[in-house]
Amino acid sequence: MPAPSATSSALPFDDIRALLAQMPGPSDACVAEVRARNGELAKPAGALGRIEDIAEWLAAWQARSQPRIDRPTVVVFAANHGVLAQGVAEAPATLTRQMLETFAAGGGAINQVCASFGLGFKVFDLALDIPTADFTQSAALDEKSAAATIAFGMEAISGGVDLLCLGDLGVGNGTIAAAICAALHGGKASDWIMRDPGEDDARHARKISAIDQALQLHRAHFGDPLEIMRRLGGREICAIAGAIVAARMERVPVILDGYVVTAAAALIHAMDKSALDHCLAGHVAAGAAHRALLEKLGKKPLLDLGIAIGEGVGAAMAAGVVKAALACHADMATRAQAGIAL
Repeated sequence: MPAPSATSSALPFDDIRALLAQMPGPSDACVAEVRARNGELAKPAGALGRIEDIAEWLAAWQARSQPRIDRPTVVVFAANHGVLAQGVAEAPATLTRQMLETFAAGGGAINQVCASFGLGFKVFDLALDIPTADFTQSAALDEKSAAATIAFGMEAISGGVDLLCLGDLGVGNGTIAAAICAALHGGKASDWIMRDPGEDDARHARKISAIDQALQLHRAHFGDPLEIMRRLGGREICAIAGAIVAARMERVPVILDGYVVTAAAALIHAMDKSALDHCLAGHVAAGAAHRALLEKLGKKPLLDLGIAIGEGVGAAMAAGVVKAALACHADMATRAQAGIAL
């Protein structure tokens, strides 16, 4: 099912639920063919570990017995947040645009990783000059705006993307992610806060206070993940969720980046426990909260590099591993070709 146009009318939340009910499953037949070839390669059985699993994952979700990666793309969604009024971040909201412009000029870490691994790169400005409402005072977004942003996120797979890496950009969005996790999985705000490098105790306390206020204000709506999304989440959260759903519908495997991206994915998972089966956790970010969230989702990260920024960097690094895994599967000699017995 093609993703709706970004200029189309906003998708009501009921339509998002309907899409999840139509999600395609994995191709078991393609997995079996890839597994059979893995067993013939010039190596001991299973010797490449998760490298072999990655090739099977690609086959399952591309529905190809010979999976391909021709248009791998990193997509970063950038947004600003009204909760910054509560003093939860040291940097001002203007830093989000400055970083976006740095990316556009090719000067970010993500640009270098993409260039190293031959990945396409797109970054989307989600109304940076109009931050969401402060979630300690009201819902961050109304349903129409949230649904429209979900629809916009579905455009991430346009242009023939066949491996999608998702990243985020937004000052203060770690507070958003922590609030979402607390709403979904319970526990205290302090359980889910990712402390920024150099963050002092006063700012950390303001984060906890802001999350506690938001949880109290919106608690009556926590039975519906889409309501959690619009009440607590930013525009990047909505767009990431839309991209994940659209990728599933079009059989595009997804690599998730850090804490914020995983929090957005967790909202989809809360609606359907199989909805992230086409997603690979690219890495685990520095700090305990992301690791705890991945455990809740049953995701084993591919990399653990101590990365403390979002921006798609960890997902892009993981894409390099995925590309190498596919090359091993596709281009290694078989035992028969090599004339060896193992």
